[in-house]
Amino acid sequence: MSVKAFELVPAVERDLLMGDKARINIECIECCGKHLYMGTNDCFIHHFLLDEVTSSKGKLSYLAQKLLHKYLGLKKPVAELRAASALERLIVLCDGIVFLVDMVTLETMPSAAGGGAKIRGVTAFCINENPVNGDPFCVEMGVLSSKRRTVQIYMVYEDRVQLVKEVTTPEQPCAVSVDGYFLCLALATQYMILNYNTGASQDLFPYNSEERRPIVKRIGREEFLLAAPGGLGMFANAEGVSQRAPVNWSESVIGAAVCFPYVVALDESFITVHSMLDQQLKQTLSFRDGHILQDFEGKVILASTKAVYVLVPLPLERQIQDLLASHRVEEALLLTEGAQQNIPKDKYQILHKRILQQAGFIQFGQLQFLEAKEHFRKGQLDVRELISLYPLLLPASSSFTRCHPPLHEFADLNHLAQGDQEKVLRCKKFLISYLGEVRSTEVANGCKEDVDTALLKLYAEQDHDSLLDLLASDNACQLADSLPWLEKYHKYFALGLLYHYNGQDSAALQLWIRVVDGDLQDSTRSDLYEYIVDFLYSCSNLDLIWKYADWALQKDPTIGVHIFTKRPASKDLSELNPDDVITYLGKHSQALLLYLEHLVLERRTKKEKFHTHLAVLYLERVLSLLSESPTDEQKLTRARERLQGLLRESNLYRAQFLLGKMEDCEQLLLERATLHGKLEEHDKALHILVHKLRDFPSAEAFCTWASCCRDSAYRQQLFHLLLGVYLDRNLSGKPQTAAGGGDLEMAAVDLLNRHGEVFDAVRVLRMLPEGWSLQLLRPFLGRAIRASMHACRTSQIALGLAHSENLQLLHDRLKDRKKPVFVSEKKGCHLCHNTFSEPDVVCLPGGVPVHTHCVAQRVRDSPTKRRLTNSSNHT
Repeated sequence: MSVKAFELVPAVERDLLMGDKARINIECIECCGKHLYMGTNDCFIHHFLLDEVTSSKGKLSYLAQKLLHKYLGLKKPVAELRAASALERLIVLCDGIVFLVDMVTLETMPSAAGGGAKIRGVTAFCINENPVNGDPFCVEMGVLSSKRRTVQIYMVYEDRVQLVKEVTTPEQPCAVSVDGYFLCLALATQYMILNYNTGASQDLFPYNSEERRPIVKRIGREEFLLAAPGGLGMFANAEGVSQRAPVNWSESVIGAAVCFPYVVALDESFITVHSMLDQQLKQTLSFRDGHILQDFEGKVILASTKAVYVLVPLPLERQIQDLLASHRVEEALLLTEGAQQNIPKDKYQILHKRILQQAGFIQFGQLQFLEAKEHFRKGQLDVRELISLYPLLLPASSSFTRCHPPLHEFADLNHLAQGDQEKVLRCKKFLISYLGEVRSTEVANGCKEDVDTALLKLYAEQDHDSLLDLLASDNACQLADSLPWLEKYHKYFALGLLYHYNGQDSAALQLWIRVVDGDLQDSTRSDLYEYIVDFLYSCSNLDLIWKYADWALQKDPTIGVHIFTKRPASKDLSELNPDDVITYLGKHSQALLLYLEHLVLERRTKKEKFHTHLAVLYLERVLSLLSESPTDEQKLTRARERLQGLLRESNLYRAQFLLGKMEDCEQLLLERATLHGKLEEHDKALHILVHKLRDFPSAEAFCTWASCCRDSAYRQQLFHLLLGVYLDRNLSGKPQTAAGGGDLEMAAVDLLNRHGEVFDAVRVLRMLPEGWSLQLLRPFLGRAIRASMHACRTSQIALGLAHSENLQLLHDRLKDRKKPVFVSEKKGCHLCHNTFSEPDVVCLPGGVPVHTHCVAQRVRDSPTKRRLTNSSNHT
């Protein structure tokens, strides 16, 4: 695709050069700064001064002024001119001779003493623009000889030339270019690279110099441009490797130049411009009769036989903008990045970022969102440039103004979409995604309020799930700007979250309560009531809790009471006084009951008044159900179970007070029995269970419960008491009343047979009537005997283990002393006073050795056995 990269501007017109001499033709040109030199076919050198003139519209033109012309006196065309500005000399090739000319006077320089200023037999020469000699007042030059297959390296001074190196080539060279020690040569049949310092060479590719003119052009450090077969412009470095793809130019190219990033080629009719970055043809200019094309310090000059022109590059930014205007994004970016080495770093970074941003907006307009996002990211786009395309998304308080000159051609999203709502929707979805990614990055620094507010508006409008996540996290949404937007789309729950984030909890609660009460419609949360309760129990403002708890309790006391029961213990939250809560819940009986259960059963609060209060509420509930007609037996059973459970488990309530409240209620005998048990009035409790309720399993369970965590003697006393009630006797065995019967006797038998191990068998046998058969008590007696035998044997085992442990300890003690016991024929036994004849002895406590038979005799004679430690010692 074409791009206008250059303009062809006349520099020296025909009339100024030749006047009325029609046969004069331009043979060669050289430009040094503003100074233009031309060699003609009549052996003249013409010197012009070129001034650049810029019009008011920015158009560039050249004003040429002829300063001098000079005849060289050789009657041959001037073949080549090269300026050595450091020497103020022109190096001229004419009639096979290279000589020096003064740049100002154009006078030929005479030969210096001891050296020559001319080189004869030359077909071509070139200047080394990357010299290896460090002398600033010397120019290095490569020369091709017409008589030998060599390349000669000369040093050129103000008034002389000096041969420093001569290298042989395999064929006659016809064109040369030099960079450092490297020569790029066009031979008769091929191109080659030659290092004249080391002699190393590298063949490049074949080429027939007889068919077309070879081109060897240095384009950079150790890199050359060559005219290859097939109409290709090939690049080669000093190692003979091509690191760029070739450009496809004309078969009849007669000249080439480089003006980065372009390669300019000249043929018989056209000037072609190719990009070195993508090798594509970018521009074609018509130019007939051209035969010279050269670049001088970035200035591309070409000439016909009669006039000189300058190929003026358009400013790089203009080229890039032209590409962007044509929506050729990739080419524009490629051109920008390719020009990096020719632009100062700071300026390039600014230019590159802007081009990336413009490219992003172009691709955004084409709905190429992934590419656009990547360009926005690399170009570090101020995200507000993108947000500003969407009407009303930026907060009213935002101070943002769009970049000037603008980065895009769109007034707003409506202008971009041209009424296509599907396109609008896709653009909004992209912005949601993009803002969600950048809001927590450096891109949003300094404009977080604008980003978060815009994102909130989009979420609300699109009914996006992430709206609540945004508001529940750290955000910078502006309340005043967001409020009407959330109200418009009925996002009242989200608005409440925003109120809360801004410290306006009361406003949030009022709004949510209106939604729960049906005054406002918002389907965001079906459990909003439960959310309000959760919000209140975690609220640090106690005034808000007291203010709105009543509403929650009226809605549902079983859930509303969570405000008080689920409040976590935290340093950040003030703890509610239970007494204040109980007072507050006075008019909410169900909630009060649940709160007391929380205190007593869950938190295990050790305060008598809470336990008593809960027990009273349980009792009142039972009494209320008993008073109903008909009675709901299921509810009554559950209520009594709760009351009985509390009476059994708690030890903190006022038992006498509760007993007084149910004294006249015959339906609560089991509860009364439990209270008597708490008061240690076990006889009364058992009397109720056995004689009034006739509930023998409960009587046994009572004994087990009442003796829990007590010693075995207390447990035995309770079971003996129950047996006495069954047998209608007191603990001394004397009859009490004429009550009882077969069922009580069977209960007594069952009690003995089930819990025989608890009873004192001897005492039980004294209590039992004489008429009971042994067979009836067989299970009890069997268990009692087994228990007695087990206790006896266990005691014996314990005694034996104690003896064994004592002996072991004595042995260990003796062993720990680590002192041997010495016996000898001279030492006597402590018991019989006879000497020892054998080493076997017994050691008494204290380490005293005695005969074994003496100890045995003493143990037999003594009623108390002494503990001895056997040991075998050797002298």
